[in-house]
Amino acid sequence: MQEPPKSIDQTIVLLEQENYVCGRDLGTVAFLSMALGKPLFLEGEAGVGKTEIAKAMAAALGRRLIRLQCYEGLDAATAIYEWNFAGQMIAIRTAEAIGNRDREALQTELYSDAYLIRRPLLEALEPDENGPPVLLIDEVDRTDEPFEAFLLELLSDFQVTIPEIGTVKAAEPPIVILTSNRTREVHDALKRRCLYHWVNYPEFERELEILQKRVPEATHSLSAEIVAFVHGLRQQDLFKSPGVAESIDWARCLVALNAVALSPDVITDTMGALLKYQDDIARIAGSETTRILNETKARLASAEA
Repeated sequence: MQEPPKSIDQTIVLLEQENYVCGRDLGTVAFLSMALGKPLFLEGEAGVGKTEIAKAMAAALGRRLIRLQCYEGLDAATAIYEWNFAGQMIAIRTAEAIGNRDREALQTELYSDAYLIRRPLLEALEPDENGPPVLLIDEVDRTDEPFEAFLLELLSDFQVTIPEIGTVKAAEPPIVILTSNRTREVHDALKRRCLYHWVNYPEFERELEILQKRVPEATHSLSAEIVAFVHGLRQQDLFKSPGVAESIDWARCLVALNAVALSPDVITDTMGALLKYQDDIARIAGSETTRILNETKARLASAEA
């Protein structure tokens, strides 16, 4: 188990060891989150690396990663625990069959640890030999206000109450990262419990470094063309601009096709790795693809001159 980093620079180095490249601003807020024991709230466009930092942090520290994927209608009970109803019914039928009429003992057994199914939030309160886990509450903007209100209580006290058992409190709080794609505004009260950071699209050099770490088999020249072309796409009026995740996927596709450079034909054939909406694909098809590619090559040539 790796001890938590003791400086911003050490945090950045630890993340880089897990192939997560970040700037000093994100490294700073990640370090402070661990040092102060405060949840980290990351907001930004989809595909910019919000989820990945939790994975990298867990791997770097040798901790469990516990992920709660949020969705509309998610409630506190589903996120915390449930009882193994089928197992409880079998235990009741067995007790009836053998003539066990000690109801109090049976009830104690039915609501014991043996029949408790732990969900992510309850798991996160229980450390193992490697220490407190990293809890990723992913896409919290997909939930509704009642669930947000529950998170306020959880992130304040790091405890939950199970009526049949009692209160479970974390001996040491987990490292908590919340992410939001900003499909709706998350309540200010929840953000106040956290350190906040907006994760933007990376600059050219940083995205190139990310791409070379994640897809090392791509040549430097091809990686540079990929990043420059993607940056050109982000300047267009698209419904959903490609994120870093799409850049990485596209690079892997091009490597699999043995592409050594971008061309209009290879871009057209692989556009589904970059853009996920037909209207966006149609908007840049044909001459628009050629125009963006020509501008991409011109920028790269100018930078090399």
